[in-house]
Amino acid sequence: MGTTRARWSRLARHPSRSIVLAFAFVVLVGAALLTVPAATEPGRRTDVLIALFTSTGAVSGGLSIVGTGSHWTAFGEGVVLALIQVGGFGITTLASLLALVVSGRLRLRAQLTTQAETGGLGGGDIRRVVLGIAGTTLAIEFATAAVLAARFRFGLGLAAGNAVHQGIFYGISAFNNAGFALRDDNLVSYAHDPWIVLPIAVACTLGALGFPVLLELLRHRARVRDGGRRRWSLHTRLTLAASAVLLAVGTLMTCLLEWSNSRTLGPMGSGDKVLNGFFAAASARTAGFNTVDTGAMEPATLLGICMLMFIGGGSAGTAGGIKVTTFAVLGAAILAEIRGHTAVDIMDRRISSAALRQALTVALLGVGVVMSGTLLLLTVTDDRPEAVLFEVVSAFGTVGLSTGITGGLPATGQLTIIVLMFVGRVGSITLASALALRLRDRRYALPEERPVIG
Repeated sequence: MGTTRARWSRLARHPSRSIVLAFAFVVLVGAALLTVPAATEPGRRTDVLIALFTSTGAVSGGLSIVGTGSHWTAFGEGVVLALIQVGGFGITTLASLLALVVSGRLRLRAQLTTQAETGGLGGGDIRRVVLGIAGTTLAIEFATAAVLAARFRFGLGLAAGNAVHQGIFYGISAFNNAGFALRDDNLVSYAHDPWIVLPIAVACTLGALGFPVLLELLRHRARVRDGGRRRWSLHTRLTLAASAVLLAVGTLMTCLLEWSNSRTLGPMGSGDKVLNGFFAAASARTAGFNTVDTGAMEPATLLGICMLMFIGGGSAGTAGGIKVTTFAVLGAAILAEIRGHTAVDIMDRRISSAALRQALTVALLGVGVVMSGTLLLLTVTDDRPEAVLFEVVSAFGTVGLSTGITGGLPATGQLTIIVLMFVGRVGSITLASALALRLRDRRYALPEERPVIG
């Protein structure tokens, strides 16, 4: 009991360090396992860089430079799948637990230290969160795997064992927003099959909402059945509304820009165009699957998808990016400034100045990371600037979509992508929590002066 309390006390004092070290350890272990000869198909070569890139991509849900089904053996695929599951479950669990710590810190300054030292964080709250995350994860992955396995078996004629194998792989990869596929063309071969495309899109979307939202929806559903009143928190309402708007805008944008593109949606019928436009919008929110050749998309489409990837999904989930709540808060702040309001209000609630500062910090640091990564890659490659920007945003947003240039980057460029994926996966969580936990009152105020803006 004393050991458990000591561990939670250290987490409370240095939560950001704990997350970074934990995921760095998982990445290194995964890379070591992937360098084992038994992990690679005969005739293929796995050097340290490929193993490190694949391990980081699997844990973070990012890019890959080798075909999962063609490069890795069954053992290698199992390692990749385990990394995806550990990365998805681990980051969401730590993020959700960290949210408990942060919320307790913000409600009452002394609560964090008290809970850590008395073992309060080892009780019901943590148990409910972890069990809720585990149960929700397994339920959604199992349901997705079952639907996909049935389609692979009875619709596409695969052997029972292979159908189950592919269903489980895609179910886990989809819910954890990893984007890893068993075919070298990702999901292009299934572009006309809604029984493959839609279940994967639904699983990706649910994973991108974040567990605070999913668990709250499940709790309120139970209360409604018992005759209780349904009330969603601001976070849940904001996440659902922003996600719906981004999904609709992304679908419309992709369909309009790619409708006549002979290399993407052009040859498809109207129904398939809408289906694949919707999937592209859902996948761009950090899933990383593709049913059309991303490298053949119009430059305007690539820029639009970059914006979706940068925003990402919900907090404390399997998605990356700066998060939809950050984007929504900044949008509300801009609207309030345009209207001349002194306070920022969203959905009948006032946003605190601390939340505004944190949102601005996360967003601007994200822009800084993307611009730095893009400038660095442009110095080591002659690829198109829009393609380089796309790869950088995809890595930072832990999406996994690619225009096809990452595999041809020099070692320096691939190492840059690795760092971007890792920073993108743990960076926003550790930064936001560190900012929240460092809040303190200053006992003096400097003279106020307003600089010229604009």
